[in-house]
Amino acid sequence: MTSLPTDRSNKRLGLVIDLDVCVGCHACAVSCKEWNTGGHPAPLTDTDPYGRGVDGVWLNRVHSFEAGEGAAGRTVHFPRSCLHCEAPACVTVCPTGASYKRAEDGIVLVDEDLCIGCKLCSWACPYGAREYDGDTGTMKKCTLCIDRIYNETLEPEDRAPACVKACPAGARHFGDLGDPGSPVSELVRERGGYDLMPEMGYRPTNKYLPPRPRKTRAADIGAPEALTPASREGGAGGGADEAGGFWRWVDRALSR
Repeated sequence: MTSLPTDRSNKRLGLVIDLDVCVGCHACAVSCKEWNTGGHPAPLTDTDPYGRGVDGVWLNRVHSFEAGEGAAGRTVHFPRSCLHCEAPACVTVCPTGASYKRAEDGIVLVDEDLCIGCKLCSWACPYGAREYDGDTGTMKKCTLCIDRIYNETLEPEDRAPACVKACPAGARHFGDLGDPGSPVSELVRERGGYDLMPEMGYRPTNKYLPPRPRKTRAADIGAPEALTPASREGGAGGGADEAGGFWRWVDRALSR
């Protein structure tokens, strides 16, 4: 099995995703697909793209859920990709060393020359962030666009993941989460950025910013009502009834 690097820098590159402003337009997923089809993990293959058996590799996916009920109800769009965990199970279960975590910046990658497509990493990842490419017989995943962020031929403002550059709502932020003074770290502190499934102990680098509570028309003045998430089975009419239940609901939904 693969070991995690022991001599690591404090740099932890990752994403902060604001669920309050994500509009579910899928620009992040499409731009990711476009860039990485010719980038580091290329190609990202598609099978029967216009037929009934469509299938393919997407390193970013966006899920939409109905949360809350009545006037407080809303649609929450939830982008999902690799979280570049501090203690990634996908790395430690890999029998060939194909899945590894970089010591210099914490990015988790796959060496396709070593990957045998056994899918152990996808079974170990609780976030569903691994993609199996049936054409190449290898596993693929988000690379944080390492071929962009370190590309000195690009202008400094363009050295960011394709998904971040494409987001029209500014819902995605990129930076060093190992630096407590970085803009992304400050954003996490200010908005209560959250680790997805913290009980698993994988310590994701990527953080999610929770949706802000919405006021009803009858309560334009005063404390905003807490968001009440709906279960996937119950739709907008059911779900957790305690404040903060949104994150527990997301954990359950992604664990299935």
